[in-house]
Amino acid sequence: MRDWLSVVGARPQFVKAAAIDRAIQAQGGIRHRLLHTGQHYDEAMSGVFFAELGIPRPQVDLGVGSGPHGSQTARMIAGIEQVLMEQRPELVVAYGDTNSTLAAAIAATKLGVPVAHVEAGLRSFNKGMPEEVNRILCDHCSTWLFCPTPVAVRNLAREGFGTAHVERATAQTPAIHLTGDVMHESSLHFAALAEQRSDVLRRLGLEPERYMLATVHRHFNADDPERLVRILVALHAAAAEHALPMILPIHPRTAAQVAHLEGEGRWTRASDGWLRLIDPVGYLDMIALERNTRLVLTDSGGVQKEAYFFQKPCVVLRPETEWVELVETGQARLVDADPVLLHEAVNDFLRNGAPHRPGLYGDGRAAARIVQALAG
Repeated sequence: MRDWLSVVGARPQFVKAAAIDRAIQAQGGIRHRLLHTGQHYDEAMSGVFFAELGIPRPQVDLGVGSGPHGSQTARMIAGIEQVLMEQRPELVVAYGDTNSTLAAAIAATKLGVPVAHVEAGLRSFNKGMPEEVNRILCDHCSTWLFCPTPVAVRNLAREGFGTAHVERATAQTPAIHLTGDVMHESSLHFAALAEQRSDVLRRLGLEPERYMLATVHRHFNADDPERLVRILVALHAAAAEHALPMILPIHPRTAAQVAHLEGEGRWTRASDGWLRLIDPVGYLDMIALERNTRLVLTDSGGVQKEAYFFQKPCVVLRPETEWVELVETGQARLVDADPVLLHEAVNDFLRNGAPHRPGLYGDGRAAARIVQALAG
């Protein structure tokens, strides 16, 4: 039996791995194991996902936890390397652009284990973002590069990758495949399940289309007190102006900074309830919140796409995005941490909605294409 190892560490990777696992089970003849680096390590950010997504808990959990990028990634590399030497999988599947992605690529490449990168070729063209560095390095270590969009394929071609068909993929001559987006099919797969199982709107006292949804977790927002205060103030102002509650599931990184700001008196939570900071939610609850909101505001790449999948306009709290086609087609708008731009984008989207929604991310069968390409 063939033996594949997926390395995951953060919520979006669990979702992508779930889609790949379903395709592997349909294919048959492949042993698929999961290694969890522990990058997202509390139950709300990690453990609950495995139960909800219907995939077994990882056979290995490195429990790395948080920390500075260098030391965190180094601990991941060492742990993954040890597992690879003990288990000797045929290949390693890496997902997205986190430190777990980079660690998987480095550890596997150094041991001569081929790497398959799911969500290859994405570029924000800002190397100040750790995620941009991670995705570039992983692409250049990979034997198979699975691109969600034609833009991603073109990005690789500009970096010197050959896009012609190769008979035998190697790290020296990698194979590039345009597959569509595995997040698309996961959203389709779990949307009906969320409608059946999630009662998050009832728990929060929300009505469909009568609230806005925000997420803030990127280091340049959560770790910068001035930026974070600007974003929080602007989110509250937008909610109050339109009399629509702004629901913000609070990432642990962001929660720690918010507590610090409140402790120093640099930001005071308004008592009017328009900006509601809540604990992190599970995937099905998040899907339900996304499907029923009027508008999404986020610095997350995955949430940008999910907003598009559920036909919701999206305000991006970043200066650039790797999902450039969302901005180019008017489905999303970049506002960075600028309150004026945020105000204008919210007003425009609430008044006019997003333009006609084009087909951008394939037909919902990306995982099957990825597994078929790897199975040869």
